[in-house]
Amino acid sequence: MPEFPTSDVRMLTPAQAAEVLGLSVDEVMALVMEGQLRGTRVGSPARWRVEEGSLSAYLDDQAELARRMALWQQAQNASFPELWGSGPVRHSD
Repeated sequence: MPEFPTSDVRMLTPAQAAEVLGLSVDEVMALVMEGQLRGTRVGSPARWRVEEGSLSAYLDDQAELARRMALWQQAQNASFPELWGSGPVRHSD
């Protein structure tokens, strides 16, 4: 009997993925369709499954995006005199 390689990829239903992410099933499916989550149709009748590993990658991407947005907001709120010392800010125009 031939041996088949086993896969370490765990597949979740869209409902399970939605529960992990705190989203609706429709939002999870939209992320799959946009390519932000890896999903595939399996079985007969074909049903959607989402790779568990893609959830952590998506959450990491979202955390990085939030971190960058926070840094951008801090930069926008920074006072230039505060950054480069006290004194009036003079414009050449």
